[in-house]
Amino acid sequence: MALLEVSGVTVKFPVRGSGWFRRRRFLTAVDDVSFTLDAGEILGLVGESGCGKSTLGRALVKLETPAAGRIVLDGRDLTGLRGAELRRARKDFQMIFQDPYASLNPRLSIRSTLDEVLRIHFPDENAARRGERAAALLTRVGLDPAALDRYPHQFSGGQRQRIGIARALAAEPKFIVADEPVSALDVSVQAAIVNLIGDIRRESSTAFLFIAHDLAVVEHVSNRIMVMYLGRSVELAPAREVTGDPRHPYTRALLSAVPTLTPGDGRRRIILPGDVPSPLAPPSGCAFHPRCPLAGEECRKCRPQLREAAPGHFVACHKV
Repeated sequence: MALLEVSGVTVKFPVRGSGWFRRRRFLTAVDDVSFTLDAGEILGLVGESGCGKSTLGRALVKLETPAAGRIVLDGRDLTGLRGAELRRARKDFQMIFQDPYASLNPRLSIRSTLDEVLRIHFPDENAARRGERAAALLTRVGLDPAALDRYPHQFSGGQRQRIGIARALAAEPKFIVADEPVSALDVSVQAAIVNLIGDIRRESSTAFLFIAHDLAVVEHVSNRIMVMYLGRSVELAPAREVTGDPRHPYTRALLSAVPTLTPGDGRRRIILPGDVPSPLAPPSGCAFHPRCPLAGEECRKCRPQLREAAPGHFVACHKV
């Protein structure tokens, strides 16, 4: 049985119209996304900026409210949880935020930041025990426990992100959403953070949704990769299959744009015509059809469902 089961999750945001007769419209940021995630697995999530990656991650940890769909974590339906019940459930799912400079409270020392989580989720433990836990958490993410009484401004960006990871681990969660955890960091620091996440997954069987736009990073850390376009899941497969044998035309175009260190490797750059459609007025049928070189009449009329094109390789395309 999968640790996390996501079924038909849809997230919409109201948008105010203009003019005298304002008609309320909705922007669909995430459109009917489904997948499963096993304990100890890292699922990479990639796609262009604005495709709904971060919104999906925030919905899974209940920072956004889905308009439809179900989220089941370890047999428990999180979809309708509210108030105190949701607060208790948060022990099982946490988030690592993208910006290490904005995600930590500058007024709190690192000890207070971690102690806040520990007091909520381990209320029976005394201050001494919580202090031991906080020190162990810093050690686990590669920082000196002597830094517990320092403040966020006294750390570098990579160190702050390690503190953000420690805060996420403090509750001992079963599932963590890592929302572009290395995009704001120097390249020299990115590898260390990615390797740290891999070590955590191996040591604790924590499952991760790893959101990023860098396919090389995602391939390195992930067991499987899901590709999103305009709020929809278009391909889901083992990481090496997505990067080595992409099936969806959009995935092929995305991979062709990845820089290579091998000149003349024979890879052809795929230039997509037009721009990404507005999520306020998505195309009929397949959302990718206005830019797809393979699109036909069926693509314009009928939305493709994510289906198994090969064992374990799911694609939402009429032409595959």
